[in-house]
Amino acid sequence: MTKPLVVFDLETTGIQVASDRIVELYCIKIQPDGSEEHLHQVLDPTVPIPPEVSKIHGIWDKDVLGKPTFQEFAVELNTFLGDCDFGGFNSNRFDFPMLAEEFYRAGVAFDTNRKFIDAQRIFHKMEPRNLGAAYQKYCGKELIDAHSAKADTVATWEIIKAQVDHYDELEGDIDFLNAFSGDTEFYDFARRIKRGESGEAYFNFGKYKGQKVIDVFKENRGYYDWMMKGDFPENTKSVITKLALQSRNA
Repeated sequence: MTKPLVVFDLETTGIQVASDRIVELYCIKIQPDGSEEHLHQVLDPTVPIPPEVSKIHGIWDKDVLGKPTFQEFAVELNTFLGDCDFGGFNSNRFDFPMLAEEFYRAGVAFDTNRKFIDAQRIFHKMEPRNLGAAYQKYCGKELIDAHSAKADTVATWEIIKAQVDHYDELEGDIDFLNAFSGDTEFYDFARRIKRGESGEAYFNFGKYKGQKVIDVFKENRGYYDWMMKGDFPENTKSVITKLALQSRNA
């Protein structure tokens, strides 16, 4: 190391870099001599934290009352970060872009020309998470003719059976495996319509993100029409059509 390295992680209101906000930040700044300086800050995101997100990171709206906003904290943070390089886990795709976006919004000049270490990318490169790697791990076999439909299908079925045998936590029935590995959080394949705890449908994008689809369609019928004319998958359009009919009958 010839300059400091900051290893950091963010907790946010969601995963949309352009619209979500940071609610917690932790940094460890490591100097070339190995000494460390830690920085921790909870922030007021200035927008409500969705309950389903609070359940993940444990930070609720009440916890950010009286905390500084990012804009109020930006200059201090930028000074701390200085000309450091950065390290994180999935930081190249999420944490650093989110951090840079917050600095842009705050109007603070932030140098994005850094060097990056992403532990997740190292992990994925050193321990591939593709079908061939899974076949080797769970079945002890090399995947011959990878990317042919037959070979991949046969290998996948063998992997599923081997995974059930390998992990005591897994139960060998469809309902359990669906709940464990299926994408049950969303009503559509494109993840535009999120499923609430009681089965309610919520928008997962755009200006109505976090609001019930039925309520939005009741108040703004034009939004349904806009989506139907827009570049959304047919599966999503089918889902919102059913919800639009429910909004009419509710």
